[in-house]
Amino acid sequence: MQRKTFLQTLAAATGAGVLTGLYTWQVEPFWLEFVRVQMPIRQLPEALVGKTLMQISDMHVGNRFDRKYLIESMQKAQQLAPDFVVYTGDFVNYESPEQFAQLEEVMAHAVHGTLGTAGVLGNHDYGLDWKEEAVADRVTDILSARGIRMLRNEQIDVHGLSIIGLDDWWATNFKPELVLQSLPQNKPQLVLCHNPDVADLPIWNGYQGWILSGHTHGGQCKAPFLRPPLLPVRNKKYVAGQVDLGDGRTLYINRALGHLIQVRFNVRPEITLFELVKG
Repeated sequence: MQRKTFLQTLAAATGAGVLTGLYTWQVEPFWLEFVRVQMPIRQLPEALVGKTLMQISDMHVGNRFDRKYLIESMQKAQQLAPDFVVYTGDFVNYESPEQFAQLEEVMAHAVHGTLGTAGVLGNHDYGLDWKEEAVADRVTDILSARGIRMLRNEQIDVHGLSIIGLDDWWATNFKPELVLQSLPQNKPQLVLCHNPDVADLPIWNGYQGWILSGHTHGGQCKAPFLRPPLLPVRNKKYVAGQVDLGDGRTLYINRALGHLIQVRFNVRPEITLFELVKG
């Protein structure tokens, strides 16, 4: 290769690398996608057919992320007027008590369902090494004050829909037996659980229905048609989107609204809007 040609090729490659880097840092992390999915639910009452359920996950409010983007995303989501809203954990990226004030700032713009709003905690909501129960309690108090019914191994009935919420598997309060051993029979139901690996645990007691999770962020970066190289789960099939577990359960993994590190490539941030239909 002639020297001139080599320099031109090198300059083009460098320019492409710079543009890709800027895209992954300044564009895609803020390019929110509203993903629409049908959610068939057994025994769904006629009154709930066609209603919408919005899932928001992994906001990671903290010092590493632009809270203005989170607030603007909430405002966009509010315009869709969902009937139900569920939050599936990692509200904060906890480093210090400063995150409590930051969470209050963001959740002043929280999206609420016209029929009901619920949530569960994620591992980051438990502070350092996922073991600071006082942090989880404070996060829960902030969210509860903003009208989000936090479920910590609990079940509630919301206009005929049973919503079961499991606390985070990696943290200190994962006690699924408190709720899954007494599942309501012949009722429409769904489970909120931050970490999708929980789907593989022997805890489900015959549950058949949807499990909504987050945690993976979809890997945040991946080459087209390939799996992401880094995933914080044991089961590497659990990346993002809908997964048929083959036993009457359907897992859905939200790609996250926020992130820990401001970089995304081929994995846009997501808010999911489910349409409830008869199963």
